[in-house]
Amino acid sequence: MAEVKLYTLEGKEAGMIPLSDKLFAVEPKLSVIHGVITAQDANSRAIHAHVKDRSEVRGGGRKPWKQKGTGRARHGSSRSPIWIGGGVTHGPHKEQNFSLKVNKKTKRLALAMLLTDKLREDLFIAVEDMGLKEAKTKLAANMRMALPHAKKSALVLLTSGDNNMIKALKNLPKTDSMYAHSLNVRDLAKYSVVVASKAAIEILEQTFAL
Repeated sequence: MAEVKLYTLEGKEAGMIPLSDKLFAVEPKLSVIHGVITAQDANSRAIHAHVKDRSEVRGGGRKPWKQKGTGRARHGSSRSPIWIGGGVTHGPHKEQNFSLKVNKKTKRLALAMLLTDKLREDLFIAVEDMGLKEAKTKLAANMRMALPHAKKSALVLLTSGDNNMIKALKNLPKTDSMYAHSLNVRDLAKYSVVVASKAAIEILEQTFAL
């Protein structure tokens, strides 16, 4: 069974805790992780660019001039894309759908692979308790400096009872926090180090274990 070293908020070692092999001992595959992150990016894409095609441009209902006898090229509508002020051909449309479908099992698999990789690289840090008496940035900064890899970017996983820590972490550079049950592959891959409370690890195993 996988296990990880447990620390206190002061950075002191407090023994080892076991981890579920279904979440922390899954052989990583780059193709799976890449596919899930690509889909997550695509599904969060906001479509803003939009141009009008010839069916949306105002006017152009009548034929500009008669078909024959003028010496000019024949035209049926001033809304044609070759006219100034006409519609645009193959332009961006707000109706475009860039979303990609990934099933829940694949998402969990990619998450388990990334957590396994963090653990193997000694970048997964478990903390006994994340409770702070006050929501002060200085206390959160002291915690980060006391734990390993203090200078690397970190994602701190917490539970709903760690509200003071969430507030205290907001002003720390290269550090972000989120509830354990909301963990996703993109955020996990974004940060070098994962710092999780003992309670948050239990939630991870209950929520995401394969």
